[in-house]
Amino acid sequence: MKNRLLILFLPLLLSVVPAAAKGLSAEKRKEISQMLTRILDREVAGCKTNVTQVVDAGNRLTLYASIGMSYYPFRERSVAAIYDSIRSLLPASLARRRLSLVTDKHPIEELIPQIYRSGSRGKTFTNRSDRPLVTRLSSPVKPTHGLAGRHIAMWQSHGRYFDQEENRWRWQRSRLWETCEDLYTQSYVLPYLVPMLERAGANVLLPRERDVQTEEAIADNDAGVDEGSSYVEFTGDRRWFDAGTGFAHRREVYVECQNPFAEGTTRGVQTVTDGRESRAEWSADLPASGEYAVYVSYKTVERSSEDALYTVRHLGGESRFAVNQTMGGGTWIYLGTFRFAAGQNPALVTLSNRSSKKNRVVTADAVKIGGGMGNVARTPAVEFRTQDTDYFCEPSGYPRFCEGARYWLQWAGFPETVYRQKEGLDDYKEDYMSRAHWVNALMGGSERLPDEEGLNIPVDMALAFHSDAGVRRNDETIGTLGIYFTQENGGRFEGGASRYLSRDLTDLVMSQIVGDIRATYEPEWRRRGLWNRSYYEARVPAAPTMLLELLSHQNFADMRYGSDPRFKFLVSRAIYKAILRHVSFQYSRPCVVQPLPVEGFSAVFAERDDEVRLQWHGVEDPLEASASPTGYVLYTRIGDGDFDNGVPVDGTSTVVRQEPGVIYSYRVTATNAGGESFPSETLSAAWVPEPKGRVLVVNGFDRVSAPLSIQGDSLAGFYRRLDSGVADRHDISFIGEQRVFDRRFTEAENDEEALGSCYSDYATQVIGGNTFDYPRLHGASIVRAGYSFCSASAAALAAGAVKTDDYFFMDVIFGKQRSVEMGRGTSGVEFRVFPEGLRRALGEFTASGRSLFVSGSFIATDPWRSPASTDEERAFVKSVLRYDYRGGQASRRGEARIVASPARMDRERFYFNTEPCRDFYPVEAPDALRPVGGGFTVMRYDDGDQTAAVGYTGDYRSLAMGFPFEAIVDEGQRDRLMQQIMNFLEPRK
Repeated sequence: MKNRLLILFLPLLLSVVPAAAKGLSAEKRKEISQMLTRILDREVAGCKTNVTQVVDAGNRLTLYASIGMSYYPFRERSVAAIYDSIRSLLPASLARRRLSLVTDKHPIEELIPQIYRSGSRGKTFTNRSDRPLVTRLSSPVKPTHGLAGRHIAMWQSHGRYFDQEENRWRWQRSRLWETCEDLYTQSYVLPYLVPMLERAGANVLLPRERDVQTEEAIADNDAGVDEGSSYVEFTGDRRWFDAGTGFAHRREVYVECQNPFAEGTTRGVQTVTDGRESRAEWSADLPASGEYAVYVSYKTVERSSEDALYTVRHLGGESRFAVNQTMGGGTWIYLGTFRFAAGQNPALVTLSNRSSKKNRVVTADAVKIGGGMGNVARTPAVEFRTQDTDYFCEPSGYPRFCEGARYWLQWAGFPETVYRQKEGLDDYKEDYMSRAHWVNALMGGSERLPDEEGLNIPVDMALAFHSDAGVRRNDETIGTLGIYFTQENGGRFEGGASRYLSRDLTDLVMSQIVGDIRATYEPEWRRRGLWNRSYYEARVPAAPTMLLELLSHQNFADMRYGSDPRFKFLVSRAIYKAILRHVSFQYSRPCVVQPLPVEGFSAVFAERDDEVRLQWHGVEDPLEASASPTGYVLYTRIGDGDFDNGVPVDGTSTVVRQEPGVIYSYRVTATNAGGESFPSETLSAAWVPEPKGRVLVVNGFDRVSAPLSIQGDSLAGFYRRLDSGVADRHDISFIGEQRVFDRRFTEAENDEEALGSCYSDYATQVIGGNTFDYPRLHGASIVRAGYSFCSASAAALAAGAVKTDDYFFMDVIFGKQRSVEMGRGTSGVEFRVFPEGLRRALGEFTASGRSLFVSGSFIATDPWRSPASTDEERAFVKSVLRYDYRGGQASRRGEARIVASPARMDRERFYFNTEPCRDFYPVEAPDALRPVGGGFTVMRYDDGDQTAAVGYTGDYRSLAMGFPFEAIVDEGQRDRLMQQIMNFLEPRK
């Protein structure tokens, strides 16, 4: 019988012997391997693959390639081309076989992301709920496509942690290139990526503190350590009752296993649809005016309401939110970030029991305002505990946003099983492990994790944003790496979707990032592997998850790009677009990308004194056809308040009314079905009854860029003393100036002496940048001098969109505007001080006999020392503004004084900011000017006595100042200087 079976199966056994025995020689396999490596190398830097096995079974020839082949971003066209290339190398006897190339245990056609397959696509991953966690009721923008109502888990790599073995708090990554990964990845996630996703309608959840505000106030129904905060109940048709365990802030510092969400109580009330409402109000005493994140907490109970109505009262008015309390109970739920005044803020947050459904339950617990300082204390390893343990127990002393996820998760009420492993003596491991467990703790009880305990939040995907290690001695980038894992739980998610959806997500994100960078800033940006590896953060989450290693924080070529806010915006937008495509496909939704910010903005006086015409134009995205704007929203700030919730506007212009003597400020966003763009710059205007005249303030300061970089055979790095760059609004990743520039230490083992090593004196600080709000600051001084003012962008003025006939005086803000290139310079020159259109507009203005004031720290350096400068720029400066270049770095102390001159200005000394700080960008290298063509010195720097400002009187009057007016720290000094400038520039009768 055995012999008969052997005879029957012998043909089959012979058919599966290695093909080398049937005509595919070792040389031919090597030739195919080399061809595949060449194809692979076109997309994946430095990657090789080999044909490890060939099976010829029947009419099918199957080639098995090593894992490197799986790093390729397969698409149907590339798969067809690969098969054609293989077939061209096969001997005639095998060329007609059906081909299959297998890598990572799958034919390459099965590694095409589902979204790009035309045939069988497999089961998608959905996690549905009737309502999202938070709905922003006051927003006029209601995205309908893509990410609307979806839930995304995300974390910005590491954070400061406690090292038990060394008995100290420390960063998880090295301090290099003026940052460290613990802070660096936040500079993408917090100011760019999260807002993009939220503006597209998503709820974004983070396991680290998102608010960089170091102050914090807690208002709660239970008494705690916070003084000045209060909780009050008002009873309508339904009475409040005790709803069980909740939050209480009983202690200043929390130690091992202490959970503030298990130390207090929660209040509850049934909902009503009409009649008298019951409500709870939280008030807080805030130590300083500023922006604060607002979080609420509540308890999820049986019959919890799906639309608990919260109202936040802030300086811009009231913003309302519907919170789905069937999920998210027992932790901090973020509502938004708002500006509040210092002191007592009564009824800062209100919760109503009015609902779309009656007899449900609304619960009220605590409200948290601001990010605060770390308050979780840790203890060292056992061998250090030779004295009283409490002696060693201390918090980090850093702002909470600097800390790792492990400590936030304890403060946010998550169970010990989420953030604490075994004996709790390795915070480093617990930090990255906790981020993965946190995703499942969010999802527990939802459709995709129904049998696990958790917050019932229907998370759709998770992304870990990291930067990587690695250096290269030449000017070559390390590039982008993606990591996912597919083997957990039999390769399936709950519900049956393949874990290869994590590969799809990783492929989409990497392809979008690399493609957008190559199309804009760096054609040679390197794409690295798609690793299917058992990293904890990739393996544990029960939703499609990827780890993104964007670039190397050790490598100078990477960080020349990675330190630039424009690059951070581009990368964040690429990630957002990839997430949008991935999630939209899972739910079979249209994929529409939110628009880019509007440009050409102006806010100038209309026919009446009390009317201002606002005008702008939308921007088409050359990288994304679906991002066209279909509508716009106008946001208004009155006086010293904050911006309101916005009003939709038809078209690209509108006229608004203003009350006399009040400064109004405006921003505009573009909208479409996919969401809302980032806001425009802020322009302001105010009319004064019986003014001395009208002033047009022109914002010519739109620069955001990395610090000046230098490189050569022996040196490389960022040289802030010449130009520290300009942060976008603020910088949350700067840790200190670079101190090691010597290329000999490129691969030094000691991080403290490695190339790029930096100081750490700014590690806890938020650094000011370009607020795009300086017309308001200039205008305030103009109004106090008795003049009306309005404002426009330099782009609008240069394009001829602003009529200047009604203004006797123009104030042009140049700040730290100067010509810069991105990285290797493939994107061209941006941010010129005097581009052609602006020169023409300013020349026509002064030719008509009207006055001009300009200020900025590079108004001479840029025309004379920029590689892109022209003779026409220098001739314009000399003939119109009447100064020449004398030198840069004219002052380190930031002191300038008025001197005797034909301007007849009162003698006074002024101080401008030269160091990094929260409220002002630093002016580290102001210009020294030299009067020419009838110009004269008006101001001098105290250190060096060089000319700081040049005046001119003739057919028109002008004043050019080599440091920015808005950098003068003291408001009183700004007012006095502006008054003197106006007196000098005012036309003589």
